Amino acid sequence: MDSTPQPRRGNTRQRIQDVAMDLFAQQGYEKTSLREISEQLQVTKAALYYHFKTKEDILISIFEDLNRPIEELIAWGQEQPRTLETKKEILVRYSEALKAATPLFVFMQENQATVRELSIGHTMKNRVVALVDLVKDPDAPLIDQVRCFTALFAMHAGTLALRESEGDPDEKRKAALEVAFELVTKAHDHEPGPAG
Repeated sequence: MDSTPQPRRGNTRQRIQDVAMDLFAQQGYEKTSLREISEQLQVTKAALYYHFKTKEDILISIFEDLNRPIEELIAWGQEQPRTLETKKEILVRYSEALKAATPLFVFMQENQATVRELSIGHTMKNRVVALVDLVKDPDAPLIDQVRCFTALFAMHAGTLALRESEGDPDEKRKAALEVAFELVTKAHDHEPGPAG
């Protein structure tokens, strides 16, 4: 009995999220109103309020849904041995999570000032720090810490920053993953950097 309303709520909730994300991407978060979202959905504002009270509530729900795999990855990674194979598996899974959450990450990149002011900005920063901690050794020298951070940044670049450049998105993602593998492997093996 209880399962019948659930999918309906989920579908409506998903429609609201999709329309809101489209409007946020088209005209920006600040310039999008709940009224515009409800008009696009062809529902009353009251119907929209039933699911979400504010634009931030909508954005947070999108963020939580798309980032659930990242949270699961962090939890999984914290239970694994710190082997090179584990670190590579974390990078592969993170690459897949980034691909699935591309619309949200594009929004966050293009609306950095707004995101910084919202709770999701702080949460995202903590998740990146947690991921870096999973791919670097706890007592890693600074050069290796930089390599591990740069490995994650390379994956973001392959998914987001390079999206406007020529080429297949999956090929760019694979190339970024290969660069991330090289950096994490070098950090794992504690190879010294260039003399400086």
